[in-house]
Amino acid sequence: QVQLVESGGGLAQAGGSLRLSCAASGLIFGTYAMGWYRMAPGKERESVARISTSGNTYYADSVKGRFTISRDNAKNTVYLQMNSLKADDTAVYYCAASRTIWTLASGSWGQGTQVTVSS
Repeated sequence: QVQLVESGGGLAQAGGSLRLSCAASGLIFGTYAMGWYRMAPGKERESVARISTSGNTYYADSVKGRFTISRDNAKNTVYLQMNSLKADDTAVYYCAASRTIWTLASGSWGQGTQVTVSS
């Protein structure tokens, strides 16, 4: 059973940074694509960043140049470095895992971590 546990959320000021982590278990981590999604009240779910098993990365236009997704296969962990934070980045951030980047939305998800950016 795949388990994903996010951490690193919290309160940040606009222009600041946060680093989210997602520790995965119950899977052969290196064979899974990983991703970060976010949900904010009144907004649709958004795919923020994805990383394939080979390390290819994909970003939403809204975070390009500000966010970086990375993975450490030795630690079974995926990260999301968030810089130049904006109030619009306020949301619950979820980690997702699936066999391909195209099926992340329907894959395994964590419980989420709240990110709040004050302007």
